[in-house]
Amino acid sequence: MSELSNKKIGLSYLKKYAEKDLNSIEEMFSEDIVLRDWKIRVEGKENALKETRKNFANADSIQIEVLSTYENKDTVAAELKITVDSTEELFVVDVITINSEGKIASIRAYLGRGDN
Repeated sequence: MSELSNKKIGLSYLKKYAEKDLNSIEEMFSEDIVLRDWKIRVEGKENALKETRKNFANADSIQIEVLSTYENKDTVAAELKITVDSTEELFVVDVITINSEGKIASIRAYLGRGDN
């Protein structure tokens, strides 16, 4: 078991994502990571990094506000308000699974709505 909690790993990933810190994200991903959202599904670290790099290139700024988190044995889910380039608001739930080495094994992102 990793000494970091799943929640800490998940929040650290989100912080590094908002900072567009690809090097730190690369260290956090497992080799066989699966990345899936409402538009794409990719497998493997290189493909996931390529997709992340593309997202970073398409956004001047990314702000991530964590609205709430839920955690269990190997997963953390985070309700997020993501603001891209100070104009586009996305309400997203990221479901992040962590493997036994403390690496991110998968990220599944679900697009939601901003109203309660």
